[in-house]
Amino acid sequence: MDKPPRPEIMLEIRLPEIATDSDSRQAYDEIYTEGDISQRQSFYLWLMDMFALQPGEVYLDISCGRVHLPKLARARGAIAHGLDLSHAALRIGRERTGVSNVVTANSQELPYASNSFDVISNIGSMEHYVDMYAAVHEMTRVLKPGGRVYVLVPNTFSLTTNIWNAMRQGRTSIDEQPIQRYAARLEWQALIEEYGLVVEKTYKYEREWPRTRADLFYYFTHPKDLARVLFRPFVPLNLAFCFVFVARKPGS
Repeated sequence: MDKPPRPEIMLEIRLPEIATDSDSRQAYDEIYTEGDISQRQSFYLWLMDMFALQPGEVYLDISCGRVHLPKLARARGAIAHGLDLSHAALRIGRERTGVSNVVTANSQELPYASNSFDVISNIGSMEHYVDMYAAVHEMTRVLKPGGRVYVLVPNTFSLTTNIWNAMRQGRTSIDEQPIQRYAARLEWQALIEEYGLVVEKTYKYEREWPRTRADLFYYFTHPKDLARVLFRPFVPLNLAFCFVFVARKPGS
């Protein structure tokens, strides 16, 4: 007897005018032109340490925004590439970082040959795509056999965001991006492994320790974020704010 199809369990929040990738591109161009959704520098430094890039490795950051991670990867000797849907984000990123190997393209139709990259990252972006399955398929396709992928995505049952907001306000946490989704840990893992990737490790993310003076000052002036840093060791993995999945493509 065939197994029944696996249910897709996911909370989705979608602006009513967002139906296609073109709609998303227009929305993100407006976001990056009028403001910024980049993270603090310590966040990117924390990720770089996790990636452990080696000199000469070919690295791709999908949905790279203003090119923060490709810039740091290049400084560590990697051959760094970036891709984003937003023209505005990449224009600003090129001007500020000098990284030229960045292209405006759709994460669900990557403009690269199969087996091109040693390391791929997709940080806080998968949950915003029109078609997440197509994005995972493409990411798997362009990764070299034996290559590794790092994916950061949000948790439906985050103790410090969704559960806290539901308890205090009766609401779900919304970040006002065009499409937003939440899932639990194993639901995200099933999506990432859909086309052959194998998840080897899962890390929790709340807030990162400050690594620059500017970020140290930020935490002292934002006590709620500082509290999340200090509370982080006590948050169970399945109740984390976000998960970072480390996956590998089988092969040598």
